[in-house]
Amino acid sequence: MTAPKNAVYTHGHQEPVLRSHRSRTVENSAAYLRDRLRPGQSVLDVGCGPGTITADLAALVAPGGRVVAVDTSAEVLEAAAAHVAGRGLSGVVFEVADVHRLPYADGEFDVVHAHQVLQHVTDPVGALREMRRVTAEGGTVAVRDVDYATMTWFPEVPELGRWLDLYRRIARHNGGEPDAGRRLLSWARAAGFTDVTATSSTWTYATPEERDWWGGLWADRITDSGIARAAVAEGFADEAELARIAAGWREWAAAGDGWFGMLHGEVLARR
Repeated sequence: MTAPKNAVYTHGHQEPVLRSHRSRTVENSAAYLRDRLRPGQSVLDVGCGPGTITADLAALVAPGGRVVAVDTSAEVLEAAAAHVAGRGLSGVVFEVADVHRLPYADGEFDVVHAHQVLQHVTDPVGALREMRRVTAEGGTVAVRDVDYATMTWFPEVPELGRWLDLYRRIARHNGGEPDAGRRLLSWARAAGFTDVTATSSTWTYATPEERDWWGGLWADRITDSGIARAAVAEGFADEAELARIAAGWREWAAAGDGWFGMLHGEVLARR
């Protein structure tokens, strides 16, 4: 029986999306995992995107470590490979793979990592079971996902409220769960893990530079991404409304006292 999966990745791989993904590092996106990484380990990075976290993982398990980075997009994997090569790192392999049916042996990896992946799949518990299968006894499955319902901001620009409602509607239409962060502990237990450490961390954008970057990329993403295309195709919004939301993001970014924060759920699950 074929494992269920999404037909559409909600965000897509347009430039504004990758601009966001390229900012991710172990320090700002996987610090909860760092203490479990050691030289010589084998690591599977699920949904690696443009490879910035992958590169950090490879550096942390060197020398002697092995990293396999997988994604559903061959084009994104090419960019990830170029990034890793540019950092002079070795021991990293890039492969197209589906988290529901990983092409690896039982217990092959010491650490299996997935950042912002489970929110996009229709069967997160099944995905975690498959991640557990390929993890060695005593190894770690590490997952981190945002919880969109926790996103909050000031000043209260109305268009940002509409943006959040629209995004959550599209994500669920695509079969995902945008409020995944709060569910990770429950999903991990349902997948068979009994030794689970659950934590959380935040991203905050409050300096002029941070607001300009965050507001600008979302102004672009709401008009040029998989989100925008789904909104129009499914009749959830038209291009004029998306343009108004983009203007709202720019208004927020220009506010001298603007602030935006969000919560991420994290779990470290011992095999």
